[in-house]
Amino acid sequence: MIKFSSLSRRCAALMAVLILSSATVQATIVRIDTALGPIDVRLFDETAPNTVANFLNYLNDGDYDNSFIHRSAPGFLIQGGGFVFGDEGVVNIDVDPTITNEFGASNLRGTIAMAKVDSDPDSADSQWFFNLTDNSDPLDVDNGGFTVFGEIIGNGLQVADSIAALQLLNAGGSFTSIPLINYFGGLIAESNVVAVNSVSIVGEDIFINPAMNGAWLNPQTPGQGIFVDVLPQTGIVFISLFTYDVTQPDSNIMAAVGAAGQRWLTAQGGFTGNTANLTVSTTSGGLFDADTPVTNNETGTITVTFNECDQAVLNYTLSDSGLSGSIPLVRLVADNVEACVLQSIELEAAAQAAAQ
Repeated sequence: MIKFSSLSRRCAALMAVLILSSATVQATIVRIDTALGPIDVRLFDETAPNTVANFLNYLNDGDYDNSFIHRSAPGFLIQGGGFVFGDEGVVNIDVDPTITNEFGASNLRGTIAMAKVDSDPDSADSQWFFNLTDNSDPLDVDNGGFTVFGEIIGNGLQVADSIAALQLLNAGGSFTSIPLINYFGGLIAESNVVAVNSVSIVGEDIFINPAMNGAWLNPQTPGQGIFVDVLPQTGIVFISLFTYDVTQPDSNIMAAVGAAGQRWLTAQGGFTGNTANLTVSTTSGGLFDADTPVTNNETGTITVTFNECDQAVLNYTLSDSGLSGSIPLVRLVADNVEACVLQSIELEAAAQAAAQ
């Protein structure tokens, strides 16, 4: 039914990918563009660095382009990364040396993991699969545990489910359950398989977007933090910084900003990419729900750099009080992190298109 041939082995620059991967601050996002739609995947750069580096090596070599999903087990998994269509029919992807098993994260629904040979934990090369359900039992235990190295984000899981719902055919060999599109018998054409048109890196950079709105805090001193409000139509970020004292600090404590009680600073300004440059104001005078006027004074500057959708660094210079420094920030809750990543991908694509 399907004609096979072999390709020569290609030398891989895996060490260079390892170095690049270890230098990456935020998680890498890749897009697997299939015939039924894109599947965006957040890679686990930190928890499975060698496996991610191996996957990115195949990606950078273009090995996954024009490949296809060759195995489907509805309610279990779909698998790819093993075969491409060539001039002589279906050929094996040229594989690099196998990698050491790196099991850590569980094989839950929506995760991507490495396929490998039975009874050989360290046999993974190019092939990967998506878990369509909670496969922690048995895949977290069998064969040393199957290494999960990423998870689907956005609407990609719907695409994976759509692939699993396709007609299956036993074409023999490695294709005993191949999913097919509009197949009515005879030889399998390239148009019948679920093509993986390309696998590419997207969203390497974080772009400031409204999904970052909400409470952030300094993990070292949880009583201090900021509220973020991104206003994309005006190109402005507004933040309010807060801390709390019940009594006025001694006069020799330089960190006293504002009166005792709830201390607030506000800042606003423009943003580009992942960085916002803001002007700081202090407010004095006035009483709650009273007509007493208040005074706003510009007292310094702040730069907020979002390294990830749940991590940032705030650098401040407060001229009136002679203070300057750097504060790490993390999100108080992570509900919007995935939405932030997806909006970053869209903003990055728009920026690249505008630059062309």
